[in-house]
Amino acid sequence: MLSEELISFGRLQNSQAILAKGLLTKAYVFSSMADRKASHQLAFEAEKLANGTSDLALRVQATITSGQSYAEQGNFPAALGKLQTAVDLGRQLDDMVPLASALNALALLYTQMKEYDKGWEILDESVRVAEKLNSPGRLATAKGTEYGLAIDSHQPKRALAALQAGLEVARKMGAKTLTANTLVNLSDSYLKEHDYPRALRYASEALAASAETRDASTRATALVNLGQAHLGMGNLAEGRKHFDAGLLYYEKTGDQPELQVILKEYGQALERAGDLRGAVSAYHRERAISEALFEQERQKAVYDMQEKYETEKKQRQIELLSRENQVKSTELDNRRLQQRIWWLLAVVFALASAIVGLLYRKVRHANAQLEVKNLELKVQSSLDPLTSLYNRRHFQEFMRTHNQVDKRGPGGEDIVGALFLLDVDHFKHVNDTYGHAAGDVVLKMIAATLREALRETDMIVRWGGEEFLAFLPAIPRSGVEEIARRILVSISSQQIEYQNHRFSVNVSVGFAPFPLVPAETPLPWERAVNLVDMALYLAKAHGRNRAYGVRGFDRFHQTSMEAIEQDLERAWRAGFVELSVVLGGEPEVPPPPGEHSNVVPLKPALKI
Repeated sequence: MLSEELISFGRLQNSQAILAKGLLTKAYVFSSMADRKASHQLAFEAEKLANGTSDLALRVQATITSGQSYAEQGNFPAALGKLQTAVDLGRQLDDMVPLASALNALALLYTQMKEYDKGWEILDESVRVAEKLNSPGRLATAKGTEYGLAIDSHQPKRALAALQAGLEVARKMGAKTLTANTLVNLSDSYLKEHDYPRALRYASEALAASAETRDASTRATALVNLGQAHLGMGNLAEGRKHFDAGLLYYEKTGDQPELQVILKEYGQALERAGDLRGAVSAYHRERAISEALFEQERQKAVYDMQEKYETEKKQRQIELLSRENQVKSTELDNRRLQQRIWWLLAVVFALASAIVGLLYRKVRHANAQLEVKNLELKVQSSLDPLTSLYNRRHFQEFMRTHNQVDKRGPGGEDIVGALFLLDVDHFKHVNDTYGHAAGDVVLKMIAATLREALRETDMIVRWGGEEFLAFLPAIPRSGVEEIARRILVSISSQQIEYQNHRFSVNVSVGFAPFPLVPAETPLPWERAVNLVDMALYLAKAHGRNRAYGVRGFDRFHQTSMEAIEQDLERAWRAGFVELSVVLGGEPEVPPPPGEHSNVVPLKPALKI
């Protein structure tokens, strides 16, 4: 690798400047390989070395890269400080190229931070610098930044004009990579406007351009855009073929967050195109990635907490050893004093006893504190840090030891358990429109609403991402649908206020009594949750803001649990599964064909 040779040469020459350039080059390589952690470490190390040199242009480059690394980590305050420093350093140079790079990076950061007024101010200066440099490349880069800023600040016409201008500059320069990227952005822009023929045209041109540059990332994005355009035009086979081809790149690179976003877009596109089964499959894949990422974040939080605890424990041990050494030293001095002054023997014994007693009490106190810390760690490891609800791990441990007991209420009615799994509708739209902090506010609101709508004895769990699970251990069987209606109405009736914006959200719900008993054998809780999850995705596919519930089974001897789990909707149509539907109010039977748009007609002759 060329970067390794540059690093070795820098060490051989004992040159901090050469070594910093080698580390920066290696950081860019790792970034292109989607290994952000390694890329960030190299960037921070390169910045430290560059700041120890007199090469001002190198310091600007290293500071920009460091700021961009902080931005990728979500640490915007640190990123802002670095990029403002890079701009200040760039203004000290006669050569304005480093300044142009710093201004462009700062404008992009302000876009991410949604501080659009500052972004436009910095972008204007960036354009002026590019014009002074008489650099078409810098001007094309500035136009690309203008596109992103215009899109995020909801100015689609300005965004489109910036892309068209940037494409013209890139083609005049013969810059194939920049041309391919601009074509991809143009197809994205027309997709947002639902102008699928133009999106198809520019995505096709981007695919052809990426073949010349051999840029796998641009090719993958172009394929995904082609797939969306075909699906938007109703070409299901072509759309799925191109979308699946684009997904292969993200699966190979292991970029899970990007893959999650694309799978959600895939599901939405298939849903709009009427392929509900494909949409549910895409949603399932997206949810699996969401759960994995959520579990990684939770594990990291637990590991960080454990590491902090171990550090404190070691510090206490060091302090205890230090005290023990002091005691040993004191005892040695006492023995010498005993040889010289016998009449102080009683005093020495009393002093030693007092010291031992004090140490004993301190050890007991330390042990008590250790027990408290262990209890705190146990409690914290069972709670979700954002919502303070139980986490999935705690629920799994609870269900391993939970025994559901059949009961009868007044009048002989069955008292059963119940499972409710809910997912926020259009949660990505909330994050994209108002920011991830607004998404956190939504999750906290839902947690608080569920606590009010349900009882203290009910277990409420943050299941992962924007999903929640509620387990009610004892309710009348006839009241299960009413609980689903209460959840739908109580959440949709809440008004969320965030940064001068007011909005509300809905949820989709899957539910079932627990235990579920096909063929006189209760299902394990894991399979019951899986069926509830499938009911949730039926609610998503049939219009959202509703609840689908599994009430029971019929003619089970003619089918199997595996067949039902493979396709719940087909089992329902065949009459093997009894379902109920709640539309934000009273329980209702599933609607007849044609009542919902974009819904596959269902057979009406069902047991509900």
